[in-house]
Amino acid sequence: MILHFKVYKSTTSSTMEVPNGFLVISLLLCFATTGHGVTFTSLQRTLVVTASPTEGQVLKAGDANITVTWGFNRTFPSGTDADYRTVKVKLCYAPISQKDRSWRKTVDEMQKDKTCQHKIVARPYSASNNTFTSTILRDIPSGTYFVRAYAFNGNDEEVGFGQNTNGKLETNLFVIQAITGRHASLDIASICFSAFSVVALAGFFYMEKSKGKSQK
Repeated sequence: MILHFKVYKSTTSSTMEVPNGFLVISLLLCFATTGHGVTFTSLQRTLVVTASPTEGQVLKAGDANITVTWGFNRTFPSGTDADYRTVKVKLCYAPISQKDRSWRKTVDEMQKDKTCQHKIVARPYSASNNTFTSTILRDIPSGTYFVRAYAFNGNDEEVGFGQNTNGKLETNLFVIQAITGRHASLDIASICFSAFSVVALAGFFYMEKSKGKSQK
């Protein structure tokens, strides 16, 4: 089958015949160059990252602080970070907190990956002397975490990473305990209200009983 395209130039016209196969190949080449994003396995561990929590430490959301430091891994050749423009540091779920939770699933394609959903900080890239301390946000869910930093180029594409754990995500993990929504003051008020209700109910029955006796 042959596709016919009419090409007009000034007052004359001509017909250009393009085989279907040529059109299909062109479309496939287009999809091949735009259909896939950056993958995690394509990134080099060019950043050194440390975090303040100790192994197994439990941190309370909305209360505890976390300090993160990061910088260029000097074992890589000079200039490796030439196109680095920004760094984004994130809290990431450890495998134990991803089990049976598809919304936290690790996917190699970065655009689909759900491992690191909670941003700690984003800053312009600097090869050294990067430190940031912040309070863990109140809406962080309970789970076991680690810290990862991504380096981005001028097109906002991941070009390198670093993390405070090993490649198997087994070391330097810490636990965040979410806010339950209950506070000591509310518990005390609840207990007092319950006690008052019991006393008031007992008083009501006593008054009704006394009233009944007086009427006889």
